[in-house]
Amino acid sequence: MPDRRFFAFALIGATSLVTWQATQGAKPKDEMLELYGVFAEAVEQVEANYVRPVSRKELLETALQGMLQNLDPHSQFINTSEWKAFKRKIEGRFGGIGITVEMDPTGRPRVVAPMVGTPAYEAGILAGDLIVEIDGESTEGITPDKAVDALSGRPGTAVKLSVLHEGEEKPENITINRAIIDVPSVLGDVRKGNDDWDFMIDKDKKIAYIRISSFIQNTTEELKKALAELKSEGVKGLVLDLRDNPGGLLSSAVEVSDLFVDDGTIVSTKGRNTPKKTFEAHKEGNPNDYPIVVLINQGSASAAEIVSACLQDHKRAVIVGHRSFGKGSVQNIFDLDDGNSVLKLTVASYFRPSGKNIHRFKNAKKSDEWGVSPDEGMAVELTPEQYMAWARSRRDRDLESNAKGRRNKHEDAAKDKPKEDKPKEGKPGPDAKTGAAAKPGDTPAKEEARKKPFVDKQLDKALQVIREKLELATAKK
Repeated sequence: MPDRRFFAFALIGATSLVTWQATQGAKPKDEMLELYGVFAEAVEQVEANYVRPVSRKELLETALQGMLQNLDPHSQFINTSEWKAFKRKIEGRFGGIGITVEMDPTGRPRVVAPMVGTPAYEAGILAGDLIVEIDGESTEGITPDKAVDALSGRPGTAVKLSVLHEGEEKPENITINRAIIDVPSVLGDVRKGNDDWDFMIDKDKKIAYIRISSFIQNTTEELKKALAELKSEGVKGLVLDLRDNPGGLLSSAVEVSDLFVDDGTIVSTKGRNTPKKTFEAHKEGNPNDYPIVVLINQGSASAAEIVSACLQDHKRAVIVGHRSFGKGSVQNIFDLDDGNSVLKLTVASYFRPSGKNIHRFKNAKKSDEWGVSPDEGMAVELTPEQYMAWARSRRDRDLESNAKGRRNKHEDAAKDKPKEDKPKEGKPGPDAKTGAAAKPGDTPAKEEARKKPFVDKQLDKALQVIREKLELATAKK
């Protein structure tokens, strides 16, 4: 499983003993002993001369953490005191706010993407947000897992964040209440009257629209149900929206890919000291042969990249949008000799069916091979301001749909006398056309921009591609 820093995530790790003697490619014994001697001398100098007393245990654990952090953001030394909390994460028994984070080159956590429907999503956290403070404490120099620890906590408790949105000059302070993260992963654009998602976005052309917000245990079954419904409605084309999808379970990504690809490789893993593993597609008789467009952006990561890369390499879908995030590494858990500490170490990378690399390694350049890029002529990149407008518009529509769903579920005899929804006195209300709420402190230009009807250029491009394919197919008949 790609190791995503969900606040509701599952980690599949292989456990084994690590010994220096068994490590392939180890340094010659004399050189290692010399390096150990330098390290021991440095520890002694710190113990004897540092401005304050510091324990040898603290020094050694900090050295281990620094060594692994320098390798990549996902490798980590977990000591005795952190082990119980780590096991709770593995078991999913904790509360969070529903975001995926990575470490920014500035040394602070940056949001890869908020999960749809979670407290962070509803509070206005956006992909690309730089977390400057957590509960009043600076995040400068914080490790990825310590950031996760600070954001996680008992459901119902609050965490105060100071976040800097991309393109903004001043951080915004946001208070979020933690919750158990358990949300549906297969969504549409708007809801029907019965609270179900309406997956048919163009009823005349029979073009469907499905969003997958993350790849969790129930994603495949939810998607099968949606596809069966669309089949009964005569679907002729599909937009699969993976924008801001931070990933999830490898098994889910493989199963979803298998719904659209009949044979061949879906994804493979390769490592320096781990056996290669390949996941193959199986023909299931699913007649999903209509044209498909997959929407991705810079927040599409991990499992989302596995699916989009698979469909692109098999020529099953056209990829539209922005180059993906580039997260394709595999972490294993290695027990250490004390029985309480472990290493979480990156041991392999995921590769697309073509054999090309997905993972964006440290210091990777834009010209390097990583992630998933739109097909030729299909790039629709958004400026930071345009991305924020899209994210806020999408969130506002989701909140409106959720509110509609709650009203539908709790209607009573008064439902025949609908009351006009009005914003509470003293609080900004949503714009009638866009649903985008005005924000205190907005400049006149930003307030005016919010009032303009939002146009999703990436989705419009996807729909254009499918309509052209349908017209071409009709002309050939």
